Amino acid sequence: MQFTRIAKALPASLAALGAALIAFLLLGGEGARAGSLAKRVAGTDMAGKTREQVAVAIEKASTLTVCDGVPAAVEGAWPCFRGAKLDGIGTERAPLAREWGPEGPPVLWTIDVGEGYAGAAVLNGRVYLIDYDREAQADVVRCLSLADGRDIWRFSYPVPVKRNHGMSRTVPAVTPAYVVTLGPKCHVVCLNAETGAFVWAIDLVRAWKAKVPQWYAGQCPLIDRDRVILAPGGDALLIAVELATGKVLWQSPNPGRWQMTHATPMPMELRGTRMYVYPGSGGVAGIAAEDGALLWQTDAWKISIATVPSPVIAGGGRVFLTGGYNAGAMMLKIDAQDGAFAARTLYTLDPKVFASIQQTPILYQERLFAVKYDGQLACADLDGRVLWTSGSGNTFGLGPYALAQGLLYVVNDKGRLTLVDAGAGEYRRLAEFEVLQGHDAWGPLAIAGGRLIMRDFTRMVCLDIRDRAARAAQGGVQ
Repeated sequence: MQFTRIAKALPASLAALGAALIAFLLLGGEGARAGSLAKRVAGTDMAGKTREQVAVAIEKASTLTVCDGVPAAVEGAWPCFRGAKLDGIGTERAPLAREWGPEGPPVLWTIDVGEGYAGAAVLNGRVYLIDYDREAQADVVRCLSLADGRDIWRFSYPVPVKRNHGMSRTVPAVTPAYVVTLGPKCHVVCLNAETGAFVWAIDLVRAWKAKVPQWYAGQCPLIDRDRVILAPGGDALLIAVELATGKVLWQSPNPGRWQMTHATPMPMELRGTRMYVYPGSGGVAGIAAEDGALLWQTDAWKISIATVPSPVIAGGGRVFLTGGYNAGAMMLKIDAQDGAFAARTLYTLDPKVFASIQQTPILYQERLFAVKYDGQLACADLDGRVLWTSGSGNTFGLGPYALAQGLLYVVNDKGRLTLVDAGAGEYRRLAEFEVLQGHDAWGPLAIAGGRLIMRDFTRMVCLDIRDRAARAAQGGVQ
């Protein structure tokens, strides 16, 4: 594949070397942590100008590469982690296949990706991915064609990241105008969604004293209307950033100095108040969307090692939480009275009954779907009663799942894709196929335009999951 590089504003090699040095000092290079220079940078106040200087350093050290991919003429969107409605459910128009032949669903394209679990976002015929280039030691934001997987553009910036069960593991958030990514070491970058041009950047570690989580950042950026919601922990539990400019609109208090987890904040409406629910290292909190005020918090739910699944907003003020490390599950109820909010526990579940270690459960038709600690797919009602499981002969490890048109797509650790009837009232497998034969196929799924995008540790694949009639009516698998 041939690439055409856009010229940067650094024509001389000396200028490039200077930019690289700035990036090395300000972007948290491994070697910059030792010596007098590292100590001086580490102690610098990151308010005001310093945040701007970090953003300038990222921009100057970055490379934008224009490639030969072309956006697909395909409708459908999965614009962020868990899709357009943040529920893990696709909004597909074309009928989807309810069975596959022995050849499985058609494979449209396969690409190599850096080690990790980063999932895709899809909008306007483009696929967005935060990747990592080990050779260049750089985060890479990739924009691909949904039609054939060819790169449309790449934006990279240097960040040394050591192998630790992979590197990148987040999902971008995209609108028609902007795409926002969060890299392994908590660098947030906003780019023009069509061209890849730099818009703004924030280093959450240096700006907000965030602590990079064990196994690197797993939180995904949340675009809510005209702002980006991020949970740095440290100096602020959550922050709201203006999407178009990168201006910080508010920061929430963090009285317990909770640290960042792998979970993503989720919006919730209750009694006319919009809030973001976030499980930090010390508990769960509700933050006002308007001004960042701390509306409620509880330490009834916290996981000692790593909080990975995000909250599931279950309606009626209920929030379902689950996780690994013997945490089990919990249903909270947020009560509202006279403008005040408080959280109470409705019930807890033993990890052997119902708990998801890594993936966020899906709420569909008042039922919760998740892969339990023992790898079995399970369905429970909102009172915590398990209605069915897939049985010990049908296990999925830590793999992801997504739903569309009543069909549940479940992936096991090695990349076997299983199609399950989510409305059957029992475990009913409709089809399965060995899509990948790798390992750690844990990246979140994306469903858009009759396509399903999945990955294992080093490869990403796009499948055509429409039924035969839909494919024929729209010109086959293309």
